[in-house]
Amino acid sequence: MKKRSDPAASSSRYEDLAAPTRASKLLRGILCAVTVIATLAALPSQAQMASPLKLEATIPLPGFTGDFDHFAVDEKGGRLFLAGEDHKTVEVFDVRTNRRLKSITGFGTPHSIVYLPETDRILVADGDKGALQILRGSDYAVADHVDGLAGADSMKLDASSQTLYLVTGGKDVPLEYSFLVAIDLKTNKKVSELRIESNHVEAFALESSSSRLFVNITDKHEVAVVDRKAMKEITRWPIGTQADNSPMAYDEPHHRLLIVCRKPGTLLVMDSDSGRVVAHLPAAERSDDIAFDAASGRIYVPGGEGYTSVFQQRSPDQYTLLAKVQTEPGGKTCLLVPSLARFYLAVSPGETQAPAKVLIYRVQQ
Repeated sequence: MKKRSDPAASSSRYEDLAAPTRASKLLRGILCAVTVIATLAALPSQAQMASPLKLEATIPLPGFTGDFDHFAVDEKGGRLFLAGEDHKTVEVFDVRTNRRLKSITGFGTPHSIVYLPETDRILVADGDKGALQILRGSDYAVADHVDGLAGADSMKLDASSQTLYLVTGGKDVPLEYSFLVAIDLKTNKKVSELRIESNHVEAFALESSSSRLFVNITDKHEVAVVDRKAMKEITRWPIGTQADNSPMAYDEPHHRLLIVCRKPGTLLVMDSDSGRVVAHLPAAERSDDIAFDAASGRIYVPGGEGYTSVFQQRSPDQYTLLAKVQTEPGGKTCLLVPSLARFYLAVSPGETQAPAKVLIYRVQQ
């Protein structure tokens, strides 16, 4: 008769055999957990990661109220210009020492500024006086002016033809329509204009490889495409949202319009050949500017609520938020100067009543 095995003894033997296996698994699990923790500890935290913008200097501007408008730079001469929109001045700074050099008076409402290095001239769109003021860079005196430009605001230079394009008219004048005006800088005369059926036209961009010009028609939530040589509107494209499209930059190599909308703050990217919106991302609120660095693919959107959205272009149709850089309330107007690796931000007292200042950031890659 076959001897029956003892069930208790068999169970004990199985447990003895299984024990090393369970212990090995437990040990491997502990080692794995330790490895993961060590790896995570070695990785930089969000706070430790380098910000794309590092605050380098602050220039206080005591006594200023209201808003600032746009910047311009004289890279060779080392000067930075800022329109004191409500202060009725143009402020001049030394970019080497980060000090204010001069406050140029005599303006009504200065908005956009263009600096011409070839002639050392500073062009200022003065909306209240309805003029383009042309100043000598040597002594800041008015050398010439172009009148008949009521509500003069945004402007861009076509360097190849030495033609300045400037938006006038609109609700601030007040008019129910606006004009795109072309000024020949060789003669400082108006040479043509295009009436635009809109009372709120904001920023625009030029295409250097063609005669196209793109304009934000803010009250209609559209972008107008203009043949600037013929001064004729070709078409209009809807932006696909009721947000107010205002600042604009142009990535010409990729044929992408970079548009900042307000209410809510949005970065909207549009194909400049078809008008198709290819990207739509939340951005800083109350923005009055945008900066684009084609070399790095970075896009900067300053917001009056106190931070700047920095986006990274991954491809012509793909964009990600790289960082939300804490700045100060009222910091909504900017200028990026890639050659200096500097990002300038004007803090307007405006609605916040914050102390006026210029914040200077070093761009970090």
